[in-house]
Amino acid sequence: MKRIALPVAVLGVLALAVLPGCKTMSSDELKASIEVVDYSSAWVSKYYQPWPPRLILVPQISFRVKNVSAKPLTYVNFNAVYNFMGDPENFGDAFRAAIRGKAVPPGGTSDLIVLRSNLGVDGKNLAGIRDNPQWKQAQVRLFAISKGSAPVLLGVYDVSRDIDFKEPEPVGDQKEPVKK
Repeated sequence: MKRIALPVAVLGVLALAVLPGCKTMSSDELKASIEVVDYSSAWVSKYYQPWPPRLILVPQISFRVKNVSAKPLTYVNFNAVYNFMGDPENFGDAFRAAIRGKAVPPGGTSDLIVLRSNLGVDGKNLAGIRDNPQWKQAQVRLFAISKGSAPVLLGVYDVSRDIDFKEPEPVGDQKEPVKK
């Protein structure tokens, strides 16, 4: 019994010494620490098949986070929730555990963070999607979550209607003029 008691006591003392260093960030502290910079958005291809023709485009945002607090930012996750303007239903979302082992120092900026929706719009080709009246202006609600915080809304951003996809040129026999 004494052989087990000593290691357990040592582990208990070590745990109590380490716990004060494991501080969590409140939701208000997290929101006050983050500034979204270099925001951009586009629709990108999730799936393309030339025959039978099918194209799925999804919204994608990219941004960096600037740490405007006096403490390093660590273990911050981001969640993007996409919806069409005027429509309360979400049509897609994305989650990324973006700031992990390498903390963002005070005044520093994170690496580029990209969040691509899991769902989007379906059509036969680019022209079919562009001309579809169901393809309306979209927006994204961007949330941050850290250890000990609830999800914090960082902002609501418009998703550009730019499409970052080009259909390949048709492949096949080209009819050449007959020489006489």
